[in-house]
Amino acid sequence: MFICDNISVNEKGNLAFAGKDVTELAAKYGTPLYVMDENKIRENCRIYKNAFKKYFGENALPLFASKAASFKRLYEIMTEEKIGIDVVSSGEIFTAIKAGYNLKNAYFHSNNKTDEDISFAISNGIGYFVVDNIEELIAIDKEAENQKTVQNVLLRITPGIDPHTFEAISTGKVDSKFGSAIETGQALEITTQALKTKNIKLCGFHCHIGSQIFETEPFFKAGLVMLDFIAEVKEKLGFEALQLNLGGGYGVRYTENDPVFDIDASIGELSRFMKEKALALGLNMPKILMEPGRSIVANAGMTLYTAGTVKIIPGFKSYVSIDGGMPDNPRYALYKSSYTVLNASKMNEKADFNCSVVGRCCESGDIIQENVPLVKPERGDIIAVLTTGAYNYSMASNYNRIGKPPVVMLGDSGDYLAVKGESLEDIVRNDI
Repeated sequence: MFICDNISVNEKGNLAFAGKDVTELAAKYGTPLYVMDENKIRENCRIYKNAFKKYFGENALPLFASKAASFKRLYEIMTEEKIGIDVVSSGEIFTAIKAGYNLKNAYFHSNNKTDEDISFAISNGIGYFVVDNIEELIAIDKEAENQKTVQNVLLRITPGIDPHTFEAISTGKVDSKFGSAIETGQALEITTQALKTKNIKLCGFHCHIGSQIFETEPFFKAGLVMLDFIAEVKEKLGFEALQLNLGGGYGVRYTENDPVFDIDASIGELSRFMKEKALALGLNMPKILMEPGRSIVANAGMTLYTAGTVKIIPGFKSYVSIDGGMPDNPRYALYKSSYTVLNASKMNEKADFNCSVVGRCCESGDIIQENVPLVKPERGDIIAVLTTGAYNYSMASNYNRIGKPPVVMLGDSGDYLAVKGESLEDIVRNDI
């Protein structure tokens, strides 16, 4: 009935998430409210961890892509689940540090790390930089020398793969802002430079082709290109990569139209292909890394709102306004992202009211979803948007001076606050 197995309807006819009545959560914590299913996060981590161990061996490591969702409790869970992390800013690094995460298994991305970012990361013992370009490589070398250390790095390589996802989340093409392209010769150039650089230890290569991918074939293509490049580097420069990071990108179900995807089976197929290819090229199989983010936290999240105005324009369309919107979920405004939306207060009634679910901001683009079949809401009903664990809290803003919602975790011991909601005082706290 539902797109994820942690969603149900209880005996009161209310929507339940991880076994908790969401209308009761909304009454307890207020709305808008992000809720996260801790057990689903752990389950998703273990799918990756077990598949990597089974198919790629003990050294293979999944890394949680922090940009999908970053707050202290998540890094504590990653520590407990023995999952690596990728980070893209000093803010994410600092959050991980405050959560007690050991940065030896942290990989620092970004196409434009500032000098301050580089200094901060090295001084806090970051495990690896994923280096985007030669200018950055030189800056890391300089700072490593200043701090009297040798820094581990991977080089981000652009394989020239287009996975045919939405343009804004496709990252593997030659003309991407990320990485050094193989096709242009820049990948070999930066590899040559890295091997000559005194305070840099080159450990391997990284690529990332995009997000929300429901096929294994694009990863086959990326793996093929990257192994060919590793073989070329070995032949021309005498260096064989110890690590190969294939990025993230597995898709999740936002609606019933999205397919069910077997991550374990996909990783198994990818492993067989990679091992055969490495053997044919005369390569040792490098340590394989991947960076799941969305597929670890997306279906562990739900956002709850309270319905306000229900506006019917005869002969045109109808609107249901909620007490949140693009400040807590900008993804429809950015990508026209699809979501499943439910009236959590009336789950046993027929969803025959077609409407656009819109936010409270003074902005015509403040839309959560259009053409939604809902049980017609009354003012005060709880509206639930499913699969919001990724890129909702992490992309939240204070547009219209609206405070960011709290994050509540649902675990075996009950519900608990992981991130406080912002008060009016919080909104002006940094004003002078």
